[in-house]
Amino acid sequence: MPIRLNLLAEAQAAEELRRRDPVKRAIWICGLLVTLVVAAGSSLQFKIISKKEQLSALERQLSSQTNQYHLAQAEKKKLDETVDKLAALRRLATSRFLWATALNALQQTTIDDVNLLHLKGEQTYVLTEETKARTNELNQVIPAKPATVAEKIVLTLRAKDIGPGPGNQITKFKDAIASSPYFQGMLGKTNEVNLTSRLPPQVDPDSGKPCVLFTLECRFPEKVR
Repeated sequence: MPIRLNLLAEAQAAEELRRRDPVKRAIWICGLLVTLVVAAGSSLQFKIISKKEQLSALERQLSSQTNQYHLAQAEKKKLDETVDKLAALRRLATSRFLWATALNALQQTTIDDVNLLHLKGEQTYVLTEETKARTNELNQVIPAKPATVAEKIVLTLRAKDIGPGPGNQITKFKDAIASSPYFQGMLGKTNEVNLTSRLPPQVDPDSGKPCVLFTLECRFPEKVR
């Protein structure tokens, strides 16, 4: 039986031992792990970049919607102010003072021997500025108050009494105005027809008769609008 000799057996054993070296195996394993970590990190970085782009798009969309919201709020505020002004104008139109009605009522209120010389109507408005809400020294909240306008109307009548006994018709003319249904309703109970001036008797240049010049004032109740 022939004997076979492997002259490379020693070298092959050394090579096999080298292949089975645990340090080299560990190096290969570490290299593989590093590769996997780098791949996972690259994938995670890609996902982060993608999410950042999505976040930027959402922020731009939110910013656009926020601007639209502010514009809508500003338009709504303008609309509310316009509606309030229209409502105020309607209230003013329905409750405004009509001078024609007052003059018509005055025309129907006459007394013999009393001539109306001059009529003056004053209609003024006093503005009160709005006040904002504030906290006083006692830490109490004082609510805000809107701006208001006070309407003041005064009707002044200058006339002359040319009847017998100059001055006797003044009270009758004053009472006639005060008892007129229109002036009763408009002046109320607290506002009266007042005699503001009465001059001494003098000669009327038109008729040559004695006369007395006097002035009546009708002060209408103040209205806050």
